[in-house]
Amino acid sequence: MSRLHDPFRRGQLAIAALFLSLGFQYATWAARIPAVKADLDLSAAEVGVLLMAAGVGAAVSFPAVAWLMRRMGSRRLALLSQLGLALLLLALAAAPNYPVALLVMCADGVLVGCLNVAMNAQGAALEARHERNTMARLHAVFSAGSLLAALLASGMTAATGSVMAHFGVAVVLLAALGVTARTGLLDEDAPADRPVTADAEATADAKTPAGAPAPAEPEPARRRWTVPSRLTLWMCCAMVFGTVAEGAMNDWSALYLKDVAEASAELAPLGIAVVSGMMVVARLFADGWRSRWGDGRVVLLGSAVAGTGLAVALVSGGVAPALAGFACMGLGIAAVTPCVYAAAARQGSDALTLVAAMGTTGLLAGPPLIGFIAGASNLAWGMGAVAASAGAVALCSTRIRWTAPAPVAQSEATPA
Repeated sequence: MSRLHDPFRRGQLAIAALFLSLGFQYATWAARIPAVKADLDLSAAEVGVLLMAAGVGAAVSFPAVAWLMRRMGSRRLALLSQLGLALLLLALAAAPNYPVALLVMCADGVLVGCLNVAMNAQGAALEARHERNTMARLHAVFSAGSLLAALLASGMTAATGSVMAHFGVAVVLLAALGVTARTGLLDEDAPADRPVTADAEATADAKTPAGAPAPAEPEPARRRWTVPSRLTLWMCCAMVFGTVAEGAMNDWSALYLKDVAEASAELAPLGIAVVSGMMVVARLFADGWRSRWGDGRVVLLGSAVAGTGLAVALVSGGVAPALAGFACMGLGIAAVTPCVYAAAARQGSDALTLVAAMGTTGLLAGPPLIGFIAGASNLAWGMGAVAASAGAVALCSTRIRWTAPAPVAQSEATPA
C-alpha cells in the first residue's frame, strides 16, 4: 500500500501538519520580538511582560480548553485554533500600541493551549486506532517547525524590515499546513473519549426486553468535568518537572557555558544547539524505543540519564563535560512529554487538558525559578535544580500506569 493510501500515514501527515504549525507560529513571532519592540517603543521590562502574556494565556486557558474539547472534539478545535493562530500573527504585526499587543499575545496563549491539547489528542487517537507509535516523531516535527520559522525569519529580515510582510508569508504557509491537516485528521478523539461501540450497544439491546422502552442514556463522561484521579495528578507532576527541565535548558545553557564553564563567546551558543539537536534526534527514534521497551521504561531510563548526566557534568566542571551533560539532558528528556501526553489522552480529554496546562506552567515557571535559585546562590546550583527536576520525573514515572509496548512489527522503523 502506498503512503498516500495508507490510513495511518495519511493521519500521521495531517497531525504532523498541526505540530509543524504550532512550532512554526511560535518561533515566527518570537524571532521578530526585537522588531516589535522597536515599532512599539517598548522597554525591556515591557517586552518581558509581553512574552509572559502568552504564557499566562496558555496557563489560564485550561477551563476553556476542557469545555471546548468536550463541546467540539479535537478535530474541529485543532483546525479552528490553527487558523486563529495564523490570523493572530497579522494582528500582532498591525497592533497600534502596547495594550493591544498584550491582548493579542494573551489570545495567542489561549489558542496555543487549544491547539496543544487537540493535536496531542489526535496523535494519541491515531496510535490507539492503528496500534503504532508516532507521538515522539510528531513532537520532533514541532521542533522542525521552529527551525523552519527561524530560517524564514532570517531570510525575511535580510530581505525586508517589514514585520507585516514577514508575517504575511508565514500566514500563507500556515494556511497550506491547515489544508494539509484538514484532509486527514481523525473524527474521533482519544479512546477514553470515544462513544459507546456497536458491540456495547448490541449487548445493551440484548438485555432490554422486546417492546420495553429503552432506558435513558446516561450523560456521557466526556460531557462533564470530573475530579482528577491520582493517576492524572502523577502525570501532571511528571509533566511539570519534565517541562521545567526542558525549558530551563533552552534558556540557561548558553549563560552557564559563558559565566560558569568560562566558554568563549563562540562556544556559548552551542549549549542550546546541543540540547535542541539531541532532542530532535531522540524524538525521531523514540517511537521505536517505546515499541521495544514501553513508555514507562523509556521515561524512567531517559529521565534518569538526563538527571545523572547533567549532575555529573556540573560536578566535573568545564566546557566539554557541560556539553556532554547537555547532550544527556536533551537525549533523556526528549521522550517524556510525548509519552505523558499519550498516557493522559487515554484517560480522557479532561485529563489531557489538565496535563497540558501543567506542562505550560512548567515551561512558564521553570526559567524564572532557575533564575531565582541562581540569584540566591549561583547558576551551578540553578542547573543542579534542573538535574533534580529530571530525577523527579523518574520518580513520578514509577507511579503512572503505562500501557504495554506495541508489537515491534507494527512500530515505525523510519522517521515520518
